Amino acid sequence: MERMKAFIAVAGLAGAMLAGCTSSGQQETLTVSGLSPEKFDTLINEKPVKLYTLKNASGMEVCITNYGGRVVSLVVPDRDNKPTDVVLGFDNIRQYADTLNSPTDYGSSVGRYANRIKNASFTLNDSVYRLKVNDNENCLHGGGTTGWMNQVYDAEQIGDSILRLTIVAEDGENGFPGTVTATTTYKVTADNTLDITWEATTDKPTIINQTNHNYYNLSGDFTQAGYDQVLFVDADKFTASDAKYIPTGEVRNVEGTPFDFRTPHAIGDSILSKYDQIQNATGYDHNFCLNTAGDDTKVCASLYSPKTGIFMEMFTNEPGLQVYSGNFQGVGRDADIIRKHGLKYPKHVSVCLESQKYPDSPNHPEWASPVLKPGEKYFSHAAYKFSVKK
Repeated sequence: MERMKAFIAVAGLAGAMLAGCTSSGQQETLTVSGLSPEKFDTLINEKPVKLYTLKNASGMEVCITNYGGRVVSLVVPDRDNKPTDVVLGFDNIRQYADTLNSPTDYGSSVGRYANRIKNASFTLNDSVYRLKVNDNENCLHGGGTTGWMNQVYDAEQIGDSILRLTIVAEDGENGFPGTVTATTTYKVTADNTLDITWEATTDKPTIINQTNHNYYNLSGDFTQAGYDQVLFVDADKFTASDAKYIPTGEVRNVEGTPFDFRTPHAIGDSILSKYDQIQNATGYDHNFCLNTAGDDTKVCASLYSPKTGIFMEMFTNEPGLQVYSGNFQGVGRDADIIRKHGLKYPKHVSVCLESQKYPDSPNHPEWASPVLKPGEKYFSHAAYKFSVKK
């Protein structure tokens, strides 16, 4: 009930913001991406929410709201030096906070555990923990609507280029053990890199697996499927999943399958394949086992738009990369939801590249452990470097 009250307050405020002027009647100052910061300035659950803008001298601008630690826009120059927003999202806090009518993980800093945990349960130190069920019988992204992507972080902006977000999650939240203090730090560097670090501590053994959930379309055209985006993933293997997106435990070779992106090629070349894993997900929604093996100085993946020339290289210290091709966008009621700049998104309009421990790792002791103990510090890093190909 309290959450609904908070949303109603946000909806009323956001609706009043649509006129395009400030409360004093003056013309709004918009971001380079065309966002009005006033449409994000409100209270949710009695905590202040704002839009923060990070930028550098090279034409990069990243706008982030502390509601869910969400990247709302990411602008970089294309080959003609035109500022181009390359991530999906909404242009007001009302829609982000409306988890009933426009539920989304757009741009979020996901926690406490990104991706899926089978049967919404796991065993740690002989104790069985039952988590919130929000995806079939499973737990997805820490509980979805009551996970960290829909909580308000405390925010501290450090100069023009750094934003530090902090959240304290109580013991038992959505069934997870331990009171966890976690930070997400976004940094825009001089070479047009969005650098993200996650850190966390806990007062009792728990599991943690954070990621960023930007939806990328480097063409900047969100009205068309992103089939021409050229993807590279440095992975010889991937984890096979069942029809409910849960790893079966089988680790398959990418050789001879639509999952072989070791040689870069357009996503549309293979996304409509009859291969069983593609059919299960109606596209890509799978974890790739990275060859970079935690070395965040090496490119683990890249994405390129031949339309704009924008090229993005990704780096991470995590063992896995979830590639998600927007399979639920433009499907069912999602087809009618209005996003940034009044647009509706079609299926497969974008692709997510999410650094992570493998999905359902708490139930697979043979994989890299997501366990965090008291006295330890969780650290995860991902960086997305943008340039252009002429």
